[in-house]
This record gives sequence, structure tokens and C-alpha cells, in this order.
Amino acid sequence: MKRLLVGLLAVASLTACGGAATEPLSSTASTPSEVDAPTVAPIHAGAPTAAADPTKPTRLRLDEIDAPVVPLDLAGSTLVPPDDPTVLGWWGKDAGARHGVTLLVGHTVHTGGGDLDDLEDVPVGATARVSGVRYEVSSVKVISKTALAERAPRLFAQSGPHRLVVVTCEDYNPATGHYDANVVLTATRSN
Repeated sequence: MKRLLVGLLAVASLTACGGAATEPLSSTASTPSEVDAPTVAPIHAGAPTAAADPTKPTRLRLDEIDAPVVPLDLAGSTLVPPDDPTVLGWWGKDAGARHGVTLLVGHTVHTGGGDLDDLEDVPVGATARVSGVRYEVSSVKVISKTALAERAPRLFAQSGPHRLVVVTCEDYNPATGHYDANVVLTATRSN
């Protein structure tokens, strides 16, 4: 389980950052846009279900964000996020699951054009809809990459109450061409 959380942290902290080259976690990644992650159980798409039932995420509507969501590709132990900054990647539990995290990640583009560019401005209490499943935003925090690493076991746990977690990068540093922090939005299911 700990390896899984480290892999998710890597996805959140390294791949949700548009405008900068993505760095692989080890030399086994074959392209700059791939990040090593542990092998995980396959995600089963299944047939569409009613909004009250768990469902495969296909779209996020949140504040001014209206973005398609695609499953993150698993190639062995490599997790490959979408390159398009207007498309979000999904990993984890279905939207509306009983336990665990529905994790959505997307690119931030420091010059504009990424659907999550202003994620930090979403107000607490806002309604998020993931493929018809309603969530209420409970927190929006800009945290350092170190703080995200420390919080990863709790934040990305696939046990405990179900929650939606949306992660992107923040605080672009033009001197390094990388982002210094992450925006982490969490939300709980609402009726």
C-alpha cells in the first residue's frame, strides 16, 4: 500500500504540471511524459450507472471548470497522464464509491490554457459534479511538494470514507521552469 501511495504522489506532484518537462521517477520510464508507479488492480469501466451509484468519471464540472476526464493509462507499472491541459486524468475509485479516493489530475499552464489553472480560487462549499455524482468542496490548499509527500498516505488512501481529490501544480518558478507547490482540492459526496 505504501508503494501505491508513493506512486500516486509522484503522479500528483510531477505530472500535473504543464509548461515544464515531466521527470520520470526512475530510468525505466521510456518517455519524458511517463512516471513510474506501482502496479495496481485494473480499473473496470462497466456499464454506465445512475448518478446515485458509483460511476466511471468522464467529466468534471466545478466552478468555471468543465473538463473531460479520461482514465490514466497503465502500461505495466507506468502511469501516463493526458498531455492536453484541457483534459483531466483519473485514477482510483469510481465517482461516488463507498470508500477511497477518486483522484483527478491535470496540467496547469503558467501562461494560461489549462483547465486547472485557477483551481486555487474555487471556494470551499462549491459544488463539484463528476459524471453526475455531486460533491461539496471541503478544502482547497496550496501546499509545498514536501508537504504533499508528507500527507500522501492519508490524502490518497484507498480506504476510509470516499472523497474526491483534485491536484494540479502551482507557483511557477521561471528560474527553474518548474512549479514549487501543488493545489489540492478535496471534496466529499453530497446529495
